[in-house]
Amino acid sequence: MDNFIGINGKDDDTAQDIEALNSAILPPQWGDKDNARREIDMVDQSQLRQWGCKVIDIEKSALDNLYQYVDSVEFAQACELILNCTGKVIVMGMGKSGHIGNKISATLASTGTPAFFVHPGEASHGDLGVLSDNDIILAISNSGESSEILALMPVIQRKAIPVIAMTGKPDSNMARLAKIHLCIEVPEEACPLGLAPTSSTTATLVMGDAIAIALLQAKGFTREDFAMSHPGGALGRKLLLKVSDVMHRGDDLPLVNHDICITEALYEISKKGLGMTAIIDDNHKLVGIFTDGDLRRVIDAQVNLRTTPIADVMTRNCVTITDNVLAAQALQVMDAKNINGLIVIDKDHHPIGALNMLDMVKAGVI
Repeated sequence: MDNFIGINGKDDDTAQDIEALNSAILPPQWGDKDNARREIDMVDQSQLRQWGCKVIDIEKSALDNLYQYVDSVEFAQACELILNCTGKVIVMGMGKSGHIGNKISATLASTGTPAFFVHPGEASHGDLGVLSDNDIILAISNSGESSEILALMPVIQRKAIPVIAMTGKPDSNMARLAKIHLCIEVPEEACPLGLAPTSSTTATLVMGDAIAIALLQAKGFTREDFAMSHPGGALGRKLLLKVSDVMHRGDDLPLVNHDICITEALYEISKKGLGMTAIIDDNHKLVGIFTDGDLRRVIDAQVNLRTTPIADVMTRNCVTITDNVLAAQALQVMDAKNINGLIVIDKDHHPIGALNMLDMVKAGVI
């Protein structure tokens, strides 16, 4: 048993053998941290920049090469197949192709094409049950020989589900078994070892983007459609939130009659906390607005706050907006007019709401 004691000082011969083996198969810097530090210190910044720029050059060349595969009959056929699909696009890929596939499925889904990602390994253990007869599979593999995807092909073919294969090998098994093959072949990887997927994953991602945007344009997908699938994001809020969703209304609306004094108007402004109040005539129509800024000007002019009617100092012909306008447009109006609040009116010029910059911040429009 002594021959199996490890390298903790109990068996010098074994320790020496392992050290010799490590020296033979590992780069020197792995066993010598000081040497590794010296070699890293010798790399100057210009060399690092040069290596980084070379990656961009190689990947740009890969995209230039991809152009021919996008400007092809196969690309148009793939888009038409997806356009006519009444089900979902199921995206599959292993490893780095899987990561890219996840992004492609997300882009498709957010631009009007129902899609989601299914891991091929999980698919062979039950997740393939998500497939329906009206679906399409977009299978991704740079080699075109993903064993996990190929293992699913007999079931997919039996269900007569069309497959679009995206590979870098036109003569691969996945390309041969697919209904449509989209080539993503690249001249070289940006990795100097030729091992890490770099140019190939970039080409795959761009091919996916090309499909998604071509479908978006073919469907006449709009900004409003995009917002419907992004309600929680900043873009969704800007495209979906209307003034009616943000404004203060009812008892929260600061509102006074034109014949009261300034002091009474100030009570209403303080009570409602919007820094302004709408002013109406006897027919409940808006005739003006009084704001914190107006108050400062009145005080500077030494106007009597207790005796002067609010109608004498209010801002007439104030800027207004309707409740069916997007909140983002209301923000643009405030920015353009250099004001902090707006009165919302109906078609008969009756005030029905009010909002200010703070409301925009709270709603996430800013």
